[in-house]
Amino acid sequence: MRWWQRVLALSLTLLSFVGLAAGYRATLTPVILIVDGEPVALSTHQTTVEMLLSEVGVSLRAEDRLAPGLHTVLAADMEISIDHARPVVIVVDGREQAIYAHEESPADLLAEAGIAVDHLDSVTLRPPSITDPENTRVRVVVKRAKEVTLEEGGIRTTLFSHASTVGEALLEAGIKLYRADRVIPDLATPLEHGMHIQLELSIPVNVQVDGHVLRTRTHRIQVGEVLADLGVTVNGQDYTEPALDGRLSEDIVIEVFRVTESVIVEQSPIPFDSAWQPDPNSEIDTQGLLQEGEPGVLERRIRLRFVNNQVVDRRVEGESVILAPKSRVMGYGTMVVVRTLETPTGPVDYWRVVRMLATSYSANTAGVSPDAPYYGYTATGLKMRTGLVAVDPRVIKLGSEVYVPAYGVGLAADTGGAIKGKRIDLGYSDDELQLWYRWVDVYLLTPVPDTINYLGP
Repeated sequence: MRWWQRVLALSLTLLSFVGLAAGYRATLTPVILIVDGEPVALSTHQTTVEMLLSEVGVSLRAEDRLAPGLHTVLAADMEISIDHARPVVIVVDGREQAIYAHEESPADLLAEAGIAVDHLDSVTLRPPSITDPENTRVRVVVKRAKEVTLEEGGIRTTLFSHASTVGEALLEAGIKLYRADRVIPDLATPLEHGMHIQLELSIPVNVQVDGHVLRTRTHRIQVGEVLADLGVTVNGQDYTEPALDGRLSEDIVIEVFRVTESVIVEQSPIPFDSAWQPDPNSEIDTQGLLQEGEPGVLERRIRLRFVNNQVVDRRVEGESVILAPKSRVMGYGTMVVVRTLETPTGPVDYWRVVRMLATSYSANTAGVSPDAPYYGYTATGLKMRTGLVAVDPRVIKLGSEVYVPAYGVGLAADTGGAIKGKRIDLGYSDDELQLWYRWVDVYLLTPVPDTINYLGP
């Protein structure tokens, strides 16, 4: 029950008691008192509204609404309406003011309080505070728009803000700040009308170094400056891309290349060569190993250049033979031994046997035109006949004799374009021609020539 209801109830009780006591019940005037929309039936001997309200202890503020007026004469069943003005707290830029009003909208409340607002000002309704007067309906909070100048990178812009501090104003303007950004004055500085705010925004930088990616923001201008801020050292032959004196740009990627060098020693074998050496203790056409070959050792000093642990250059700075190779020496026999071979026509003495491919020919099969002046003659000018053979003079000396089993003794008296190396062409008279094509042992007969190709063909 509200205070005025309690007062009315008590007054009614007293009036009834007095009326009964005095016998005035029949002379009471019935009225209906409506307070803030709630009706109460009364009976009174008072003659005016003012006297009735005084009788029941109802006081009015200047802002309250009463109908009919205070001096109205009471009549039976008259309705008397009271609409109390309720307290409203208005806060303008932190300064509070309490008023009593009947209006509901913020605009009407401010107008009733005589407070003018601009279209840029902020007006919000908030619930009452525990420190507000009893029955406070609402708090109307007004924040005046402050005009401030924002400067960044030499460009100035004007903004209007209802914020309390510089930081709140920048947040309200949608400006995202990073720890590295600079704001003058400080973010916690109270925002004032006409204030100049200077921004020095940092730029994002990515640094790739030693297998890691460092992400930072900076106000620096050159690559070397941001590396110094991060504690990244560039020593010796290290280098960066862009270069240390390169200018920074938004989202730039700086790569640091670590350069190191090392020297290694490599050893590689030196192949040995082979040499031939006459061996007077071995028979002709025999060969043997006189000395084993041994590889040598070549040592190289190699400088390696690494960039980020990857070899990018390899240079030989010097080399030396620390162990010379030892040649393999093969011996070939130079000792000539004359032997005797028994043949169907009698014994022959020979000093060498050569395995050769034997073919045969005659004047008609030699490939020379019968009209040619040298038809039927050998390279030595002898008339072609059985017993003359064609050889390679590098293998069998012209003018020497040979013995071929199943052919007999032959005189090396001819050559041929196809007779090279270990090849012998057995000559025949045209009417005695026999066809040969097989490998045979050819015996070189004495006398032993003065010059011998010991290594053979």
